[in-house]
This record gives sequence, structure tokens and C-alpha cells, in this order.
Amino acid sequence: MIIPTSLLFAQQSEQRGRIKINGEIMEFLVDECGDTVLMAQLEDVSISSKRMFDNPEDLKTYRRYRRYAYHVYPYAAEAIKIFREVEFASDNMRNHQRKKYIRILQKDLKDEFEDPLRKLTKTQGRILFKMIERETETSMFELLKGLKGGASASYWGTLGRLYGHRLKDGYVRGEDSILDLVLDDIDISYEVEKRAIETDDGK
Repeated sequence: MIIPTSLLFAQQSEQRGRIKINGEIMEFLVDECGDTVLMAQLEDVSISSKRMFDNPEDLKTYRRYRRYAYHVYPYAAEAIKIFREVEFASDNMRNHQRKKYIRILQKDLKDEFEDPLRKLTKTQGRILFKMIERETETSMFELLKGLKGGASASYWGTLGRLYGHRLKDGYVRGEDSILDLVLDDIDISYEVEKRAIETDDGK
């Protein structure tokens, strides 16, 4: 293979380095003209085709679902983050340590999110549940049961039915095709940083 001389010259004349900006280390490149270009790793971007609907009412529902989904997105993303961290921590903690860890998280969540979540509409709450269930592939009932026990899950399941939520059903693709379209474009996944979690006794 023949490599153009201009390309070889450009590669040889480039200078790479690292610089600290606002406490974050970033790579930079200085080209042969002396121009400096910062290099960064961008997050994944979801690109979808324009949605087509059979009637104006479906389009209206799609726009409403989409608006609601982005409204509850911060809560769903935080819930998934906590779920993944508790899931990871469970493999490294004794039962009493796990319960204590969950109690601390519950208190923090209550202080931060109780008031905003109480203000959600019925549809916003349903979309929030479905976002979480879709990501975890687990019904809200089973999630609550795993975190707070069967009695608590049953209580919230009964309460949920009063507001039209069936917590045992979980997310079923095709049950609401318009909601499926909205959730396909939203990513709330979270990967736990594989680090050691300290326990009470330091082990």
C-alpha cells in the first residue's frame, strides 16, 4: 500500500497532549498550522425516522407521552441508577448491611423526590413506571418486593390499583404501541462502576 507523502507529513507534525479544564483532563491535538483541537468522547446519540401516525389523535397522544416522558426522565434515570447500585451491592454485603444500605437510600430519595413525585399526574406516573420496568425487565411489584419485602409490595400494589396502576403487570411491548415509540428513543440505562463497596467492619 502506498501512503501519500502529505499524510505522512501531517501525522509527523501533529502534537498530542493533555490539559486540565475545569478539573477534567482532556486530550488535545495541535495540527501543522498550530491550531489546537480538543478531543472528547461523546455519548451515544439515538436517531430515529420521522414518526407517521394514522390520525391526528395518535399524533397528539405521542406528543403528550413524549412531553411527559422527558418530564419524568430524571426520576427514572435516578431510580435505575439506585437499582443497579443496590443490585451490585447485594453481592458484596451481608443481609443486615444490605437492609441498612437500602434504608439510607430510601431516606435520601424521600427527601429529594417525594414532593415532585406527588405532583405527577396519573399518566406521568404510569410512564415513569413503564420506563423503569422496561429497563429492568421486571414488574414494579417485583422491584418493590425485592427492595422492601412482600408486605410493602402488596400494600403499594393495592394502593396503585386505586390510581389505575397494576404493578404486577410490568412492561408489555405492544400493549401501548404509541408509548413503545416514545420509550424506544429514551435511554435510562446505567452501568455500575466496578469498585469496592466498604462495609461497616471494613471488609
